[in-house]
Amino acid sequence: MQSASSKSWSFDETELAHLRRCVALAAEAIDAGDEPFGSVLVSADGTALAEDRNRDNTGADQTLHPEFQLARWAAAHLTLAERAAATVFTSGEHCPMCSAAHAWVGLGRIVYVASSTQLVTWLSELGLGPAPVNPLPIQQIAPGIRVEGPIPQLTEEIHALHLLYRSKL
Repeated sequence: MQSASSKSWSFDETELAHLRRCVALAAEAIDAGDEPFGSVLVSADGTALAEDRNRDNTGADQTLHPEFQLARWAAAHLTLAERAAATVFTSGEHCPMCSAAHAWVGLGRIVYVASSTQLVTWLSELGLGPAPVNPLPIQQIAPGIRVEGPIPQLTEEIHALHLLYRSKL
């Protein structure tokens, strides 16, 4: 079986546009003083329904991750069937908190640009310690969710954004 990190994914132009929007939202997060994460919730027909970026720069609430916010939005605005058919495109693999929220509200597929393993490696290369929560793969938290990523075409852009964010600290 091929590992997720070596798998070559194929996406149409609409899906790639959603992934590029995630990268743009991650850049917007940096401009606002937040870590570079951005996500887009997309319906089964490819329509972007909601989007968000990281918003936890105040330090008051570290749960303001875009994936978590989109799960809350979906629970309030979509039927269970619409949620199950939706895709969350995101700049980085969900953390355990966001993976759990995604599963609990019944969202469908997740597509991420960079994996948690890649992020841990990048932070380690910068001499930064581990996050307060173990970076478990989505499937260990929510085994029933279809997950695709990382996306090599865009990974270096996200890596560069993480480097930029850390250089501003």
